[in-house]
Amino acid sequence: MKVEQIYTGCLAHAAYYIESNGVAAVFDPLREVQPYLDRAKKDNAKIKYVFETHFHADFVSGHLDLKEKAGAEIVFGPGAKPSYEAITAKDNQIFDVGGYKVKVIHTPGHTMESTTYLLIDEKGNEHGIITGDTLFIGDVGRPDLAQHVVSELTEEKLAGHLFDSLRNKIMPLSDDLIIYPNHGAGSACGKMMSKETTDTLGHQKKVNYALRPDMGKEEFIKELLTGLTAPPAYFPKNVLMNIQGYESLDTIMDRAATPYSPETFEAVANETGALVLDTRNAFDFAKGFIPNSINIGLEGSFAQWVGEMIPDIKQDILLVTYPDKEEEAITRLSRVGYDHTIGYLKGGFDSWKKSGRQFETTERITATELEKIWGSEKPLIIDVRKKSEYDSEHLIDAINIPLNEINQHLSQFPKDKKFVLHCAGGYRSMIAASILKQRGWDDFEDVVGGFEAIAKTGMERSEYVCPSTML
Repeated sequence: MKVEQIYTGCLAHAAYYIESNGVAAVFDPLREVQPYLDRAKKDNAKIKYVFETHFHADFVSGHLDLKEKAGAEIVFGPGAKPSYEAITAKDNQIFDVGGYKVKVIHTPGHTMESTTYLLIDEKGNEHGIITGDTLFIGDVGRPDLAQHVVSELTEEKLAGHLFDSLRNKIMPLSDDLIIYPNHGAGSACGKMMSKETTDTLGHQKKVNYALRPDMGKEEFIKELLTGLTAPPAYFPKNVLMNIQGYESLDTIMDRAATPYSPETFEAVANETGALVLDTRNAFDFAKGFIPNSINIGLEGSFAQWVGEMIPDIKQDILLVTYPDKEEEAITRLSRVGYDHTIGYLKGGFDSWKKSGRQFETTERITATELEKIWGSEKPLIIDVRKKSEYDSEHLIDAINIPLNEINQHLSQFPKDKKFVLHCAGGYRSMIAASILKQRGWDDFEDVVGGFEAIAKTGMERSEYVCPSTML
């Protein structure tokens, strides 16, 4: 018996590979399928099935390319209606994978087609459950995504379905089962996921708030919906791609892998109106960048912030990367459906600079330097972290404009006086800085190291105090 979790940290995503007697299956694969093909080749196994727990919102699945390249059959749970050939399984249907059996357990709630797969080993023992977004470690899937695709599927209705699925389908299962979820901490598909990526069902029954045995349905719905933030704008678009189909990743990579000289790069940008996306780190971007380019660094949650900050999933994109990082950037864009990269700057930003073309810089300030001017100048501080981070602790008099809401609150950024930007560590604030520069702001500074550095100074901060009514 072989069950392997393949975890991708930048998306907080877990795919699963199982193999028995030369037959394999993959669950919830990412867009780039070669790692799964290589894994099966290593085992001298044939991938028979691609099991999908639901139509994903936070990434484009690789099921269609796996079907094409491995001859695998795609399996969805009850109620799924994809626009391509696939098996729509029945509740309790069993699939054979070598000596393994995979049992379908329909668990609607996150979405209506959401399905959990029960793994049964060669001896007939129930081993684990691949839960998708139905059950996470420490949390359950948010029930407010499907309504962005099908309006009548309200979050309250789906939360009620999820309560029933957990109580009637999941909680009666053996405490010894291993839970294999689709996501871990950092994913926007839940609100309080653990950093752990597996656990036993028995332990989760003790510690997961959503599995409390004394919780009624109304209480569950209220608790589940409290504190949900708006999902990233690209989520519904990824759902539709997963339902309707998409171009092969090979086609996208071929189209995107076009190197341009600085002269041609500039001409293509002007002719197409393509967005220039610079994926270098914040330190290097600040020292010099192509005018009107946006910085979203590859070293952070790149795909998620692309999805948050670039509204049009079909936007033409020209890349500026470090040399030899072009393929990684194109691949990570495709994971969230940004398939219209049309080329990259050959030689990276250095080639642009050497060509003598105009470039811009953005000012940065250390936390120590900010502390020195804090008492006398009292600069306006704009904190672009999430509201929950700001509420937990922030600089006195700082205002909070979360990065993903910046385009809706541009009027709050002054043009007649200097201000200071910061986030937690400097990644998000440089995204904000690049957007502001693109929109015409220039008189501001970004804090190197963000709030992590600020917290080490003596600057006065406000900490969250729990009201007595919440105790």
